[in-house]
Amino acid sequence: MPLDAYVDSDARSPKPSFTILGVTAAGQTFRPSDWAERLCGIMAQFQPPGMQGNRIAYSPYVMPGQRDGYKCVHVDGSIHLVEPLAYKFLVSFVRDNQLATVPAIDPT
Repeated sequence: MPLDAYVDSDARSPKPSFTILGVTAAGQTFRPSDWAERLCGIMAQFQPPGMQGNRIAYSPYVMPGQRDGYKCVHVDGSIHLVEPLAYKFLVSFVRDNQLATVPAIDPT
């Protein structure tokens, strides 16, 4: 899916979930090697209602992982409902670093 499909002018519309792969458009492995954990750490403050607490944990909306042999970050489009700017930040991160994305895998 083209990156532009993730951002539209209607801020209330549902946003798609996607996975950011740790590979650039040029085919290079994205560095630093802990980029996924760093990005998820930044987004850890965005928790579902009722899950705020003193414990530090990754947000369920933005989780590190592995896919297709690359480190990756799984982005749940629902983060847009919690904080639209967080979703926009993630899309901008992809664009600015020329990273590959793939649609999220449907767990059902």
